[in-house]
Amino acid sequence: MPADRPGRYIYIRDDSKDEFWSATWQPVLKPLAEKKGQGSRVRGQGYECRHGMSYTTIKSEYDNIVAETTYFVPLKENLEVWLFSIKNNSKKKRSLAIFTYVEFCLWHAIMDMTDFQYTLNISKAVNEKDAVYHLTGYFPNVGRNDFAYFASSEKIKGFDCDRETFIGPYNSEANPLAVSRGKSFNSINSGGNPIASLCNRITLKPAEGKQFVFILGTSDDKKEADKFIGKYKDIKNAENEFAALREYWTKYFENYAAKTPDENVNLMVNTWNQYQCRTTFNWSRSASYYESGIGRGMGFRDSNQDTLGVVHAIPDKVKARIKELLANQFENGSSHHQFFPLTKKGEKGGYSDDPLWLILSVSGYIKETGNVDFLRETAPFTDSPHEEEVFEHLKRAIDYVAGSLGPHGLPLIGFADWNDCLNLMGKNKAAESVWVGQFLVWAAREVVKLSKTLSKNDDAKRYTKLASDMKDRINSLAWDGDWYIRAFDDDGNPVGSSKNNEGKIDLLTQAWAVISGISDDKRSVRCMDMVKRHLASRHGVMLITPPYTTYDPKIGAVGTFAPGLKENGGIFCHANPWAMIAEAILGRGAQAFDYYRKIAPAFRNEIADIHQTEPYVYSQYIAGSAHPAFGRGRNSWLTGSAAWNLVAITQYLLGVRADYEGLVVDPCVPAHWKNFKIRRVFRDAIYDIEVKNPKRVSKGVKDLVVDGKRIDGNIVPPFKDKRTHKVEAKMG
Repeated sequence: MPADRPGRYIYIRDDSKDEFWSATWQPVLKPLAEKKGQGSRVRGQGYECRHGMSYTTIKSEYDNIVAETTYFVPLKENLEVWLFSIKNNSKKKRSLAIFTYVEFCLWHAIMDMTDFQYTLNISKAVNEKDAVYHLTGYFPNVGRNDFAYFASSEKIKGFDCDRETFIGPYNSEANPLAVSRGKSFNSINSGGNPIASLCNRITLKPAEGKQFVFILGTSDDKKEADKFIGKYKDIKNAENEFAALREYWTKYFENYAAKTPDENVNLMVNTWNQYQCRTTFNWSRSASYYESGIGRGMGFRDSNQDTLGVVHAIPDKVKARIKELLANQFENGSSHHQFFPLTKKGEKGGYSDDPLWLILSVSGYIKETGNVDFLRETAPFTDSPHEEEVFEHLKRAIDYVAGSLGPHGLPLIGFADWNDCLNLMGKNKAAESVWVGQFLVWAAREVVKLSKTLSKNDDAKRYTKLASDMKDRINSLAWDGDWYIRAFDDDGNPVGSSKNNEGKIDLLTQAWAVISGISDDKRSVRCMDMVKRHLASRHGVMLITPPYTTYDPKIGAVGTFAPGLKENGGIFCHANPWAMIAEAILGRGAQAFDYYRKIAPAFRNEIADIHQTEPYVYSQYIAGSAHPAFGRGRNSWLTGSAAWNLVAITQYLLGVRADYEGLVVDPCVPAHWKNFKIRRVFRDAIYDIEVKNPKRVSKGVKDLVVDGKRIDGNIVPPFKDKRTHKVEAKMG
């Protein structure tokens, strides 16, 4: 099935041969790749696809005609530019027809899926000059201005606005009738499926080339559309916008850069992981190849976590996002589970962990910026216009979770916790989450630190006791002998225990026992050793084992997934960094790096046929060992995997992380690494950090020198002077 057909193509037709192909290989599927035949290559064939920062370039060669198309969206404009070039590499003159093809939407996604008799009778698309205007929802006289357009920088020789006419009966995108016969039908669309197909004709001498610009845009004003069409008819303007886009990303990446002994680490850390973090921050989980964007907004938990991957580069945007999240908290301290990007209004609730993630994002923002005054700013609640200080919002989040305890004195799990599919609550309303208890300890300790910065000593004492009491309770009730159990179900039975036949051990409670600091050294080592023994695999760390083989209403939706997929024993790339961080805290650099490299996309290029998803961005999960497709990735791009993997590698393995007092330098790396460098912009200063490892250790900083002066400890103070400071750290 053609699942990867995006609905926008360029066809190239050689009129002298009545032969055509597509500049992007699909959908015609002519063999563009170089082939070998009887000792020599077939000349004039080749294919190349390159993805960059907010652009894609596809280059192809067929029958000595080279075509290259770069697709990008200019900064701050609601349009997509296709920079198209074509060159004749043959020794004779060639007469070519260029047909473009774009499918238009019908503006109302739900209606488009449920009421075809309506949507397929309201569409309208027409040609004007060298463009097609999609007028299906354009009614400016009544205030509805859904409008789109597609235009060529060159004079067109034909057009089609109706898909059925362009494709023809019994044909497909692979052999549209208009292209096959070499001539557009000049059809308009009045009901049916609207498209934009433009035909340009060119003659190229040997070695001669030609450039075009195609513009695909949306607007609520036809005059604005005409303005942009006029702008991009000048190819120089398109090239300037592309240069501006590249400059934008160059400046973005200047905030953090690493040079390590491993080129795959450098590729991920310096470019693709940061790029994915920005994309995920922008979109959360609301719309992608895997989410339609119709019924799902931006996750509350998700968006708080996503701030971790971008706060070093766009702190002002992170602050604005946190304000949106605070406004989706209820006065009682609970929160919506998601909110919609346009209205900023939320829906759903009942997830026990959601409110606590506010502490993560707020503390991360303050550590990065030093802006403690943010705690004194105010924000409303979703159920009240009454505003309270940000610090009060954080306290209410802690108090809500700490005040919703079950029979064992552990937090009630509610509908679910981080694992959306672990739905343990039944008629007793008594199911509890051990992991939320661990997370509560971490959050309470962070609020203690914030309390002290505000000189709120009573709050500091109260949350210190809260954390201590919960820590003792978990260690007393949830230690299973070799690891921490995951939860108690509605009847008080353990989940994630050696007593269970399925789901015996869960990654979360082992990693977070270390991250939250609830486990002592002996238990920390033991539970992470059990992670390695039971959950680690050659493709990453599985979330649980053994997976559930049948659906159990007492356990919840996790059992609806096939064993080895998603939360049911899948290798959850969102949770794997927690294992990396835990191992780094324990000082086991080789193990932490082994977990990192197993799921990092750049390291998986050699098994791309197994991994299957993009080789440059993280997936939500990789199929676990219980599944026939063990090692296959799914749900790429919009996932918490992006931010948490960046946190794990940059803050805990490479070990440079922002804290309230400054930059902590605390690397945990493979012992064979001799040295590495990091360039870090932090609080209006630049830090050039070099870490040397003469003793070949995995963890520990013996000496720290800043601008030639040795300092005690491993925290580099903030300078805020817009100057560059040299930091030398010697491990030992």
